[in-house]
Amino acid sequence: MSQVYIITGASTGFGALCARALAKQGHTVFAGMYSHDGNTSKYEEDAAAFAREHNADLRTMTLDLLSQASVDAAVKHVLDATGRIDVIVHNAGHMNYGPAESFTAEQYLRLYDVNVVGSQRLNIAALPHMRRARKGHLVWTGSSSTYGCNSPYLGAYFAAKAAQDSLAQSYAAELTAWGIETTIVSPGVFTKGTNHFADAARPGRPDVAQEYEDGPTKGLGEQTMTGTAALVPPDADPQIVADALVELAKIPRGEKPFRMFPDPTMGGAHVAAAVVDNNKVNMYRRMGLLEYLKVQL
Repeated sequence: MSQVYIITGASTGFGALCARALAKQGHTVFAGMYSHDGNTSKYEEDAAAFAREHNADLRTMTLDLLSQASVDAAVKHVLDATGRIDVIVHNAGHMNYGPAESFTAEQYLRLYDVNVVGSQRLNIAALPHMRRARKGHLVWTGSSSTYGCNSPYLGAYFAAKAAQDSLAQSYAAELTAWGIETTIVSPGVFTKGTNHFADAARPGRPDVAQEYEDGPTKGLGEQTMTGTAALVPPDADPQIVADALVELAKIPRGEKPFRMFPDPTMGGAHVAAAVVDNNKVNMYRRMGLLEYLKVQL
């Protein structure tokens, strides 16, 4: 059955790939567009060309997750056009690269604003409509780092992704009774095919970053990048994240998996996450909340 999707951060990277793959499968996809320089025309033109070529219902819209007004307008646009929202993909994210100490508090706040609070703004706008419909699906694009390896120089990003994972878990339990399912999709590392590293925020305290480069951690940044690249198989393709969402869409309502790990590095995050999730099941059983781990149809 064709579903109506909102995908955030769909200008490039995972978001763009997922939007195209899902639209090609016959779903109606509203691709949220945002650019650091405010110009999304190229991304909109690329999406429109794809839609024409594949006869796909891929639509673009401005979606600035830092603005509640922008988010509200985007949700209204979707509802006016289709009358419903079936799936929200919380995909937008921003990365940093440099020693944790070398970023300003304001940079940390902005990173959390994009990766965590932005999701909340969209939930505020869209969930009332999904709850009234008593059905829906929230998909969160997380990171294998939350239950895998936290390498140096990406501390603020990893922390924000872990916060998003925790938020998604709480939402999952609160929404099952409303008929809304949750899936956390945690990709592994991809050094090609996305703009994550190219667009990563640089230290706002460059003098501190230089001290790390000149001190006993000299070369750590380069070693981290080289080591990260070595983890990734040469044929790793971020398309597998989009393929995961396509397969997820085919799974019947009530049977959606809580987690998916499209991870070419095989970093073992799925093993650690399984332990955490099993602990949650045990605690919910002891608290008398077990029914809230299963969506109510």
